[in-house]
Amino acid sequence: MRRLSPLLFPGLLLSLTTLGCSQNQPETTRPPAPTHDSPPAIPVTTSGVVAQTAGRFPETFEAAEKGAYATADETLGSGSWHFEDALIGSADQDHKNGQHAARLRGQGRLRMNFDAPAGVQTIRISSAVYGTDPASTWELWGSLDAGRTFRRIGQPVRAQGPRLVVTTFQGGSPGPIRLEIRKTDGGKGRLNIDDIILETTRGSAVAGGSRVSGSSAGTAPATSLPPATTAQAEAVVTGRDDNMALGNPSGATANVATPTNYLLVKPQFTIGYNAQRGTPTWVSWHLNRAWMGTAPRQDDFRPDPALPRQFYQVTRNSYSGSGFDKGHNCPSADRTTDLDDNSATFLMTNMIPQAGNNNQRTWSGLEEWTRDQVRQGKEVYVIMGSYGKGGTGQNGRFTTIDQGRVTVPARVWKVLVILPEGSNDLQRIATGQARILAVDTPNDQSVSPDWSQYRVSVDAIEAASGLDLLSKIPLAAQDRLEAQVDTGSTR
Repeated sequence: MRRLSPLLFPGLLLSLTTLGCSQNQPETTRPPAPTHDSPPAIPVTTSGVVAQTAGRFPETFEAAEKGAYATADETLGSGSWHFEDALIGSADQDHKNGQHAARLRGQGRLRMNFDAPAGVQTIRISSAVYGTDPASTWELWGSLDAGRTFRRIGQPVRAQGPRLVVTTFQGGSPGPIRLEIRKTDGGKGRLNIDDIILETTRGSAVAGGSRVSGSSAGTAPATSLPPATTAQAEAVVTGRDDNMALGNPSGATANVATPTNYLLVKPQFTIGYNAQRGTPTWVSWHLNRAWMGTAPRQDDFRPDPALPRQFYQVTRNSYSGSGFDKGHNCPSADRTTDLDDNSATFLMTNMIPQAGNNNQRTWSGLEEWTRDQVRQGKEVYVIMGSYGKGGTGQNGRFTTIDQGRVTVPARVWKVLVILPEGSNDLQRIATGQARILAVDTPNDQSVSPDWSQYRVSVDAIEAASGLDLLSKIPLAAQDRLEAQVDTGSTR
């Protein structure tokens, strides 16, 4: 499995023309967070620069030794790299393929002093924590102007646990690109980075080199790297994918002028929020084994500090005495790798007033079945939402609670896109390799515990909710896939 960042550079080619005259942002200034459709374009200047030629990829860190964290340049197999608060580790506590891996501490950085050639379509980077250290967060940044300015690619990556996890950034660079890996959390945990792989659209490496086997300490010569397959991916669970990789169902934006369709992007999930209803219209997230750990349930229901000040803040007390559960969209048990991830699911922007039997029986069963799919080697893209007005809880039927400020939905729905662990997810979905399961239930106490009897087509949910689901999938494939009603086994 792997992480598909929202990516890589749709928009970079455009930036060459539309942003070429805009003011470049200094590297030391953190750029705005990426939009929901693409990361911010990397500023590019047009003055000529003679870039070094890339050497041998993959970069496995086997060709050199750097035993201290002091800032220095080091010549590796792929070329010269700049190390800041980083070294090449070879200790038993360094998690690595082969004998060496990079190790970063604090806010360490690894930066190429050369450009990779044009045509990079996919970047794969393996990461893990050092030894038994706490989790670390790192980011991939890119430059199209020979290192003068950098912008972040995709979303931050959370490394945790001793097993190397492959994060895949996929998209395309129209010209030469220079990369930098930044450890951003600044905490005490140290980070291992290994096996930086660059691939073209054909799945071949951008330059000749040796490839390190995930099951061997040695290296084997190879002149190309085949595309990731399910069999290869089974050797290691990759990182977390884009929580909105399948699209923005309502075209939500982070604009206070649109309170009924406000976008909230979080590391754990993405929300299209309706402040007038006091509930999300939809919540989108990705689930794989990289999201599932042993963190305990936090139960810290609270207002969402990311909501604009002028929006009404729903609190845990808004549901008190209503007869409805504070029903999660993204479940607590889907985010158990650390306390922060689990705590995020208790933000009230992730809640709806949900009938107890719907929440605790029907929906709980569907959620556990989904996690069972992940335990069996699947990854799942999930979009959940609600629509309509009026549901029946323990105290009877209500259309609103909290003095009319929180709407009780009439229907609760979910769409699951289930894939074997692997890469190139959108392509695999479009070619029919995914199981697509849509469920639409009444929000009342009489709902059956058997969620499978509420299966419908994605088209039916779109018609009822007015949303555009799976919009990142090509239209022809959407038309085919969204019309189907799942009839597969749910045992």
